[in-house]
Amino acid sequence: MKKISLIVFLVSINLIAAAQDTSKVKTEEPILDFAEVNPAYPGGEEAMIKFIQSTVIYPEFSKEMGEQGTIYVQFVVNTDGTLTDVVVMKGVSASLNAEAIRVIKLMPNWTPGMQAEKIVRVKYTIPIAFLIDNGKKKKKQ
Repeated sequence: MKKISLIVFLVSINLIAAAQDTSKVKTEEPILDFAEVNPAYPGGEEAMIKFIQSTVIYPEFSKEMGEQGTIYVQFVVNTDGTLTDVVVMKGVSASLNAEAIRVIKLMPNWTPGMQAEKIVRVKYTIPIAFLIDNGKKKKKQ
């Protein structure tokens, strides 16, 4: 009985694969690590920093646990400027990592990168620093 089930399963897999029309499958453009013209946040780097600072909500649990540090988030800037494939390359904690990803996903569309005068998909990595400010000022030395 097991052999019959296996044969039926394999035949059904072959039928499903044969029924798929691959003529309409669109291949995605490759993702570059670097481009001649890098992608850009609308308004430039200062605007991006302001966006991140105004959007980040420091998780209370992370504050209570004293979690702080810099998270490096990588994403892909697509040819239409949308951001996809958001991942933490170097994180601090689950809650801070999740907050960094949330903020990146809220960003507006970027100006895409260019290579050989063609708009291309490009990987981009940014650091997001989480620092607890207890109201203490650093002494100037």
